Amino acid sequence: MSALRGLLRAGGSLCQSAGTLLHTARTISTGTFCQIRMHSIPQPKEVDRWTEKRTMYGVYDNIGILGDFKAHPRDLIAAPCWLKGFRGNELQRLIRKKKMVGDRMMTLEKHNLEKRIRFLYKRFNRVGKHR
Repeated sequence: MSALRGLLRAGGSLCQSAGTLLHTARTISTGTFCQIRMHSIPQPKEVDRWTEKRTMYGVYDNIGILGDFKAHPRDLIAAPCWLKGFRGNELQRLIRKKKMVGDRMMTLEKHNLEKRIRFLYKRFNRVGKHR
């Protein structure tokens, strides 16, 4: 019985060593098995050429030519006063809005604006490009 147990242990360790040899051996592939199968040619994407962004592209380019460079395109855009010609992140935009129209805002809207400013202020101080 003990002899049989010894043979089984020897066989098990032999199988384990053969398994590690198989795992350490590299397989070399020539790429013949990994072929991409295409059942049909993909349909071209349908692109809407008349989206609002595409239709408004270059609208104000001719103002300088036709208007003798008297008006800047920024002056012709219909937008809230705190947004005209503004470039910046959300925190800067909200602070600008609060300065310009904060005294005329409704209570709940102003409260939500101030909450958002507090949140963004904390967030930019924790993680930001300037850190």
